[in-house]
Amino acid sequence: MLLWLVVIILAYFFFSLSNLGDKLVLAGRAKPISYTFYVGLMNAPTLLLIPFIDIKVPGGLFIWIFADAVAFVLGMYFVYKAVEKFEVTEVMTVVGSVQPVFIFILSWFFLGQQKLVGLQILAFLLLLLGSFLISLEKNLKLSSGYLKFTLAAGLMFSIDYVFSKVVYLAVPFITGFFWMKLLIFILVLPLLFFKKNRKDIFGKKNISIKKTGPLFLFAQFSGGAANILQSFAVYIVPVALVPVASSLRGVQYVFLFLITLFLTIFFPKILKEGISKEIIIRKIISIILIAGGLALLVL
Repeated sequence: MLLWLVVIILAYFFFSLSNLGDKLVLAGRAKPISYTFYVGLMNAPTLLLIPFIDIKVPGGLFIWIFADAVAFVLGMYFVYKAVEKFEVTEVMTVVGSVQPVFIFILSWFFLGQQKLVGLQILAFLLLLLGSFLISLEKNLKLSSGYLKFTLAAGLMFSIDYVFSKVVYLAVPFITGFFWMKLLIFILVLPLLFFKKNRKDIFGKKNISIKKTGPLFLFAQFSGGAANILQSFAVYIVPVALVPVASSLRGVQYVFLFLITLFLTIFFPKILKEGISKEIIIRKIISIILIAGGLALLVL
């Protein structure tokens, strides 16, 4: 099996764990600025890499690195802004569904007109359809406010995805990863300059870190592992297959569905969701489509 395919599947497994943790933590409706700040702060350990790597990069590359970091921070803010008003599962539904489309378009502009051939086109379509079906929410209400934040988040994360590939084409993985994560950490620090932001970040009405601390750390550890794996997958995936890699987002929803189903049946006190026969049938069809797309990629 292709190495990038194995790595991206592992990444989406950890993203599913991160989404589950976020769903439980964000039940308390965290302030968007607060969650953006703390997630960005989790990139601080990147500084520990300095003694072990060559941190020199071509001067012209910094504009791409900076733009990538800005897009990621804005993506986080828009996601948590949407989560402030809507359910996290619903938010991630739209964000995850639109990303492959945005990435497909952006790849043509910034990575060149790479052509998918033969079975790769069919695999992309199957993965895209499977991802869309499995991420659908029965009671999803597409209001203008909802779409504004979720589509903006999807676009920002897609820009991050494509721009990171641009960076990785120019420098070794560890160097590009270091600078992009370091700038994300640096970009969230100015949020503390504003009194209102400090109140949101440290105020008593915000997330109770004492109560949700372990869960928050679990979500961020899983998200960190997912980001490292996804970044490495973007680094090694052929340019032409970048949109295909993004269309594998449905694998994340497969994992999330299976984990949610397991918890609902065996540990309902932790998480209990209504899973009807109709939902199970739709999920099974989606899984078959995604499995078919994966099979075509390794042929």
